[in-house]
Amino acid sequence: MCEHCDDFHRTVLLLGALALYAESPAADWDFADVVGGALATSLPEPPPGLIPPGPGEGPEYPGQGW
Repeated sequence: MCEHCDDFHRTVLLLGALALYAESPAADWDFADVVGGALATSLPEPPPGLIPPGPGEGPEYPGQGW
């Protein structure tokens, strides 16, 4: 496993839990905004292969290209 994979997955889980908390009736929205921003900023690079390549970044397929 890559060196930052555990950190990435843990941070994504924390962001998910924060999103659930923010939707609760007793949520402190200021807290959710500050912590959400901090967690999003602290995300390391995603593990290789987790996010598909953007347009023009992947392999060429038959019929593509000029």
